[in-house]
Amino acid sequence: MSSVPVFKSNLTDEINVTSAAHEKLLELINSEENVNGVRIFVSGGGCSGMTYGMTFAEKPTQYDTVLQQDNLTVYIDTIALNFLEGVEIDYVQQGMGASFVFKNVFAATGGANTCGACGAAGGGC
Repeated sequence: MSSVPVFKSNLTDEINVTSAAHEKLLELINSEENVNGVRIFVSGGGCSGMTYGMTFAEKPTQYDTVLQQDNLTVYIDTIALNFLEGVEIDYVQQGMGASFVFKNVFAATGGANTCGACGAAGGGC
């Protein structure tokens, strides 16, 4: 008899969001209508390995885990969480640009480690 998988409904310390990233994400979320949080996703990246991104979200799906920290809500589906456990999300300003940086992500599988700001050309976050 096979059992139904149990999905985590809340994150504790699996993902660390720095204070700079936390502040910027709250600013972006609060600037949008009908947005309650940010969704982090992972997808196959072809030749460069796995890729990830962030987008605005209204609510979680039945398969999401949820990180709630000081009015910030982050939704991550359970499969993506397997690739993101232990990651630190930071917001870094360098020169005239700024981006979200995922540190210590995909150490075993390869992949990029920066993410453009939400609302930037090209979509997502």
